[in-house]
Amino acid sequence: MKFKLITLPILGLAALFSMQSVQARSVNISPELPYVDITYFGKKVRIERIQDQKHKLTNGFAKTSRKCPPFCVQPMKVAPGVNTVGELELLDFLLTEAKDGRGMLIDARTPQWHKKGTIPGSVNIPFTITSAPADDPNLGQVLKALGAKKKGADLWDFRNAKSLLLFCNGPWCGQSPRAIKGLMRVGYPPEKLHYFRGGMQTWQLLGLTVVKPGK
Repeated sequence: MKFKLITLPILGLAALFSMQSVQARSVNISPELPYVDITYFGKKVRIERIQDQKHKLTNGFAKTSRKCPPFCVQPMKVAPGVNTVGELELLDFLLTEAKDGRGMLIDARTPQWHKKGTIPGSVNIPFTITSAPADDPNLGQVLKALGAKKKGADLWDFRNAKSLLLFCNGPWCGQSPRAIKGLMRVGYPPEKLHYFRGGMQTWQLLGLTVVKPGK
């Protein structure tokens, strides 16, 4: 099946807040940041934390133990030169590099996981594609969509390629690490790759907004 890269119209991203709105909310993202508004696939989405201070996770991300392998604890440094980030850095990435088209937030999980819920502003590019062999046509299509240019049989020019921030299910998930290492194997510069190690698990543990694609 030929892979079609989803285009991501993130328009009008803004951290919209005032001191009055900060004081009116009991659970902010940070002391000066109550929420972030973005436009995601034509719809306004507010990234914020759940205000109910008694709220607890009851879904699969409340689970503490998974069989290892394959669900093993990932290192903080996934690969040399790749920057590991947290939730605030991810939001800053959305408001800067993703906003002006220089970057892209990538949900590296399989489509089945992505459909259950994802971080607003993300595009689903499964790790199975980005970790494919260098001559895989789907990988080539993705690299071109990310701004890379073909130089030869297996050579790519990444000077104009986007900065990528990748995530998966959490610190126990190997999907985004595999995606990052796969991209590096074909020459993607590590300084253009960022790893949100906490993934969906820490995102939800902090009560941050989750969206279901197409809804």
